[in-house]
Amino acid sequence: MDVLSDAIAAMRTGRPHSSRRDKHAPWGMRFEASDGAGFHVVLQGSAWLIPADGEPVAVGPGDVVFLAHGRGHALASGLDVPLEEVRLGPDGRWPRLPPATDESGPTTVMLCGAYQLDRHRAHPLLAELPEVVHLPTRIGAHRSLRAAVELLGMELEEPQPGADTIVTSLLDTLLLYILRAWWQRERHGGGHPTGWSAALADPAVAAALRAVHGDPSRPWTVEELGARGGLSRAAFARRFTTLVGEPPLTYLTWWRMITAGRLLRTDDLPLRLVAQRTGYTSEFAFAKAFKREYGVPPGQYRKRAS
Repeated sequence: MDVLSDAIAAMRTGRPHSSRRDKHAPWGMRFEASDGAGFHVVLQGSAWLIPADGEPVAVGPGDVVFLAHGRGHALASGLDVPLEEVRLGPDGRWPRLPPATDESGPTTVMLCGAYQLDRHRAHPLLAELPEVVHLPTRIGAHRSLRAAVELLGMELEEPQPGADTIVTSLLDTLLLYILRAWWQRERHGGGHPTGWSAALADPAVAAALRAVHGDPSRPWTVEELGARGGLSRAAFARRFTTLVGEPPLTYLTWWRMITAGRLLRTDDLPLRLVAQRTGYTSEFAFAKAFKREYGVPPGQYRKRAS
């Protein structure tokens, strides 16, 4: 199983939204803090990304910026430009823009998008991302990401039948390509990867993570997980705990609960089957563990999420 895809699925709620923005200088937009994550891609011209904390980032044609933590930020044609507040709809949808009155053509063209996330169940792989992930355009780099951006831009510029489904799928794809590009840069950037970048780059730990994500219902032991990567029980437990930040079976229990929450939100499975799919032979034991993690029984959690 793909740990990166699972990490996204664990947090995702609702549908992602995106829009194309044509801006005429001078312009400035301020985005309030939210539970979601967002991205901006400059297709033409340039812009300044101004994070809530940290230095402004110059963004040029083809650059992608991703803001994982929803702390609020601004985009502007210059650092001294007044900023107009932009508020997304309750479902994360972008407000409609008034028709452009400048016939000279836009100075900056961007793609902007937003994802809705449940930050109460943030996977540590996403939690450790920097406030701003900046992926500058480079010839030959991140070709899959560039292809997804181009397709998304075409769909938003000239919507055709089926565009709603295509755009949603492209946004999901784009998010994975952004995170993959960041992870690959961390892994091959010349330094030593840390945190989850190091965990996914470590063959033994990565093999154990794939096993846990692939079959969370299995009664895994530390010895079995270590054997997946060819390590002894003690050596594997030390390495896993160092890189992931918690012991193997603690992570297994946490992932089971995350999986259970997702099943309760998205499926109509009986609680008995949710319990079985997350490694519990007793519905009572599952309900007890679930309430300990979420603070409410699984049935009540499902009603709230519906």
